[in-house]
Amino acid sequence: MDPLVLRLIAAAMIIVISFPVHECAHAWMAYRLGDSTARYLGRLTLNPIAHFDPLGGLMLLASSYAGGGIGWAKPTPVNLLNLRNGRIGDAMVSAAGPVSNLLLAVAGGLVFRVVRGIAPDPSPGQLDVLQVLLFFVEINVALFIFNLIPVPPLDGTRVVLAALPPRQAFNLEPVLYQYGSFVLLALIFIPLLTGIEGPIQWVFDNVGFPITKLIAGL
Repeated sequence: MDPLVLRLIAAAMIIVISFPVHECAHAWMAYRLGDSTARYLGRLTLNPIAHFDPLGGLMLLASSYAGGGIGWAKPTPVNLLNLRNGRIGDAMVSAAGPVSNLLLAVAGGLVFRVVRGIAPDPSPGQLDVLQVLLFFVEINVALFIFNLIPVPPLDGTRVVLAALPPRQAFNLEPVLYQYGSFVLLALIFIPLLTGIEGPIQWVFDNVGFPITKLIAGL
């Protein structure tokens, strides 16, 4: 089967499985820490429809077509005032999503290893299954890394702010939220338009790819 078709199948799996798990992980952690906002709004669920964002899904399919794998679901609403443990609770809620992507990558890698072990000389159909599983692992690892970038609106922002001393976090937060979206767009689109490798691609190549190989046993 055409590798592009296999990559798009993996992207569809991300939309149906990984995005709901990511957002539900945010909602579950917030609920465990005292905030029921997402639960009341029907987001404490694995139903893909509840979390689907048309633009984010389209971005994932388009980036998968181009050989990447970046997209997003509908953000999970969280009332920070309800969370226990202050900034640490905020960071735990934010980190829950990316961590869920890493766990999904590990699960996909285990299935990949089992299928490859069962079929040491795979047929064309089995090769297609293995390729989809590998793409699934790659995209989840990419989402894990991408979401931990400390630039709003990505999850890594709240994690980094929680790790900083309170005064530094207080001073840095408005700057990040004022300019973060522009920085993020520049990090994504300038390399695409110029063909020059940007910092995100460098991290994917030098961190994401080794993680993917480790998980899949390659």
